[in-house]
Amino acid sequence: MVLLTTEPLQPQQAVDAVMTDSDGAYVQFVGVVRDHSKGRNVTGLEYQVYAPMATAQMEKLVVEVQTRWGLACAILHRYGFIPVGEIAVVVCVASSHRAEAFEACRWAIDTLKADVPIWKKEFCPDGTFWIEGDEAISAQ
Repeated sequence: MVLLTTEPLQPQQAVDAVMTDSDGAYVQFVGVVRDHSKGRNVTGLEYQVYAPMATAQMEKLVVEVQTRWGLACAILHRYGFIPVGEIAVVVCVASSHRAEAFEACRWAIDTLKADVPIWKKEFCPDGTFWIEGDEAISAQ
């Protein structure tokens, strides 16, 4: 399951998409907008996305989890403006055992952040900043 939306995310939707009666565990990463970054207060984030390419790459990640680990995976990502405290991303992997689920979930979120064309802008009292890796670049 892959979902790219401007609507608030529901983590249970990812669990429901991956769990079966043969699974003994699921591991879920839920990324929430925090109120600080790089020494600045943050009031919210804006994610911009090239939806056709991002969706295709997210689908490839789900297939890669299925291929490498034999596990079901769901990835949900929100875009547009997201206030502090709200969910920006959910990755969920189900498995018979926890070790594979942890490994696959970590790989999926790390690869998503590195490879999928989704760009993050932070809104701060002193301006807005595009985030590129560990670098904040003024949007002004």
